[in-house]
Amino acid sequence: MTPDQIEKTLTTLADGFIQPRSPIYHRPDEAGLAYEDVTFPSVDGVPLEAWYIPAEGSGKLIICNHPRWFNRSGLTSHLEPWKSFAGATGNDFEINFVPDYRILHDAGYHVLAYDLRNHGHSGSANGGIFTVGRYEYRDVLGSLKYVRSRPDTAALTIGLFSRCVGANSTMYAMQRDPASFEGVRCMVAPQPLSSGVALERALERLEIPVGHLADLDELIYRRTSFHIDEFSPVPWAKSVTVPTFLYQVRDDVYTRPDDIQAMYDNIPAAKELFWIEGTTRRWDGYAYFQRHPERMLAWFDTHMR
Repeated sequence: MTPDQIEKTLTTLADGFIQPRSPIYHRPDEAGLAYEDVTFPSVDGVPLEAWYIPAEGSGKLIICNHPRWFNRSGLTSHLEPWKSFAGATGNDFEINFVPDYRILHDAGYHVLAYDLRNHGHSGSANGGIFTVGRYEYRDVLGSLKYVRSRPDTAALTIGLFSRCVGANSTMYAMQRDPASFEGVRCMVAPQPLSSGVALERALERLEIPVGHLADLDELIYRRTSFHIDEFSPVPWAKSVTVPTFLYQVRDDVYTRPDDIQAMYDNIPAAKELFWIEGTTRRWDGYAYFQRHPERMLAWFDTHMR
């Protein structure tokens, strides 16, 4: 690349931290699920939109959030403009999370699935910037406060299904407010990652010398007031207090195994790490639960009895 092309590419990567939204393309009734459209505030007042899917007679609830670019329904990465950025890494196929909720419901769990701030139908906040958990953690706390405030959910046993940036946000929430997680039984956390590693991998794919990471850091700092290394969940994992099941595409082109291993090693609670083999597509990790839910359901079953 020429210097001008490098500069333009770095600017595009940095602009990705001013969050674009994707549409809510599916709803639970498509899978035969009765649900409520609900809204509740994050702990700083940002309005969050969600589905509550009841499971009659159950005493257990799973709270679900989602990755960056996604929302509670998944991601329309088979459509433009999301297809363009996802397709560059082979991820140009749709992810629909509604089947996940059907699986959880049929396994006997109520489900609360919500949009993080600046995603889906939830409110705009913090100038629309994406902070990889540093502000989104407030939404995690808001979801816990909400289910504990509803008369019909206050006494339910709680588990967490925190995906990607949702997992990052949950780990940071545990660091900031550990008391809010008292009584939470466990977490399933697919594919958390450190932005610094993901951005290094992006520069490698684009054949931009890794020395330009410092330039990219400056551009991101101007947009978010955070440096790249402030977005890593590796140190936040030390605050995880609930039994946690991590799973990850081992050869994912967005990250490296040692980043996920470092998070796992830092978790002081009961834990398990499962590697998805035979693919480089990150989206295969997001679809893994609906293809092979057995390990995750076993984790929930073991810890939510």
